[in-house]
Amino acid sequence: MSRDFLDSTHVSRRQLLGVAGGGLLATHLPGCGGSVSVVPSYVNTIDWAKKAIAQVMGEQVDAAAISVALLKRDTIVWQQAFGTASAKGSKPATTRTRFNIGSVSKVLAGLTGVILQDRKLIDLDTPITRYLPAFKMLSPEYERITSRHLLSHSSGLPGTNGRNLFSFAPIPGYSADTEGELANAHLKHSPGQLAVYCNDGFTMFEQVVLAVTGQHYPDFVEENILKPLKMTNSSFLRSPNPEGDFAYPRFEGKQTPLEFVNAFATGGLSSTPSDMMNLARMFLGAGVFQGVRIVSAAGIAAMATDQTKNLQINPSPEWRWGLGWDSVRQPGLAHANIFAWEKNGGTAFFSTEFFVLPDAQMGLLLTGNAAYGGKALAIAEGILLRALQEEGALAALPPTVVNTVPAQATPANLAAAAGIYGNYKAPMQVAFGADASLTLHQWDGQAWASLYKDAPRFHFRSDGWWWSDNGSLPSFRFTEESGTDDSGKAYRYRYLIQRVVPGAGLGRITLPIGQQLAPLPKISAAWQARLKSKWSPTNESRESVSWTVTDDMTVSVSTLAELPGYILFGGADMGYQLLTPLADDRAGPSVKISVNHGRDLNEVSFSTLNGVQVLKTGSLIYKLA
Repeated sequence: MSRDFLDSTHVSRRQLLGVAGGGLLATHLPGCGGSVSVVPSYVNTIDWAKKAIAQVMGEQVDAAAISVALLKRDTIVWQQAFGTASAKGSKPATTRTRFNIGSVSKVLAGLTGVILQDRKLIDLDTPITRYLPAFKMLSPEYERITSRHLLSHSSGLPGTNGRNLFSFAPIPGYSADTEGELANAHLKHSPGQLAVYCNDGFTMFEQVVLAVTGQHYPDFVEENILKPLKMTNSSFLRSPNPEGDFAYPRFEGKQTPLEFVNAFATGGLSSTPSDMMNLARMFLGAGVFQGVRIVSAAGIAAMATDQTKNLQINPSPEWRWGLGWDSVRQPGLAHANIFAWEKNGGTAFFSTEFFVLPDAQMGLLLTGNAAYGGKALAIAEGILLRALQEEGALAALPPTVVNTVPAQATPANLAAAAGIYGNYKAPMQVAFGADASLTLHQWDGQAWASLYKDAPRFHFRSDGWWWSDNGSLPSFRFTEESGTDDSGKAYRYRYLIQRVVPGAGLGRITLPIGQQLAPLPKISAAWQARLKSKWSPTNESRESVSWTVTDDMTVSVSTLAELPGYILFGGADMGYQLLTPLADDRAGPSVKISVNHGRDLNEVSFSTLNGVQVLKTGSLIYKLA
């Protein structure tokens, strides 16, 4: 459940043809009180969007259905569904077809947080242990975690409980399972030290909601948000045969059963674009929908407040997390001086973009099968830009980035930046040639492979970034973050920063993709004895998506020759992480990386269960393969 341009989307526990017309609405629909809002027809915008959607669906065999709705003030000016919702009978998608909108669901969790604060049932800045006295972790700092931390990706929780996250039948108890497994885990950073995408924070917020309201999270949201917003085609899928018209997943050209997302607050809502425009109306109305106040204006403002201002580590400040929002100043449109709130969502099979533009009084939801996910942001931004141009808010479409490679310059301090960099996905090797060129390799499970096969070398340029001769590829630089943490311990971290041109291509944004790791002492004999061991899962439900679409669910324990003091742990389904040994029977995260590449970090422990040695990570239990 992450940004598509931040990480390649693939079906794993880490995440997330012809065009058939849907229901194209009249451009003028009744507004509040039955009045008619006069808005432009957006003919050119709609024509461009239909062609862009048709192109991506023609290119991707699994992009079977896409649905969209565009809102101006109180009027849905366009909604349409494309493709087939189900291969059985070639059932066309319609505007009532529901899609799993993944992490866009987090916006409703943020909204729930401010509703509960309005009602004085919680204080966002009170430690959650006040509401969950049984909650505990191995790191004493867990007692400082607040609901604000949970809803803004800054709690320090490991990342995502991967067990039974996506399934082909509902599997109850995911949030309680997550709380239980956290009792055997350390924090990966102190609460509030940095912000890195964290699904577990929203899952733990489900437990807070249950504790203070007596209602399970889906029940509270359905009663207090979906029902008053008249989102009648929206729900959390909790029964084997839910009511409604659904888009079915496609994988490698074949249709699978309906997808269930068991992490409700973090990604479990099933909805339609038109229903989500009712949510957008409420945001544009400062908490009011059709004359009914859902939440205070102060609550909406709190959700849209930049939560990153007081972080200790923040090497990419353009990422401005809100409460539930990915960004309260969406960086792509910000390059065109357009103010937008935005949330991306991905599941194993679907990809979604949700925008609210408060100043322009616009909303947009674009959703569809995940195969189109790499183009979702570009299409969404393209629709909004053209709509603003067509209504006269933009004189012309803003220019896109020109990838002119700057002149070469002389770098400094190369030796200090060389080495191995860790992240959540795979170790990276940074090296410099005799000509001062930079080479980047990534561990593929067997060996080091060039990060970009068509651009093996990057050169330092006059703008302070390392570019390849192919200007369309990302550029790189190194930066350090230093200071004193909450315990009084000094820290200094070196990061590899990547700069990319996402979406519609309006500007470059940065994100740290690796943290340099220093050598550690030789691992203990106990760890030496486990090297090259392979493990297979024992407690993943057979209804889990992973059993169906993952070729190899085994994990391995090994080391890297370049850093033998760390444990190299993972597999095809998890990626490969370098872990720091904490004891003879435990190893934990070795990096603190903001935004995305420090997410979903593993902690591994060994124990005996029924006389058999087992490996545990999160709530997953493995036995020797």
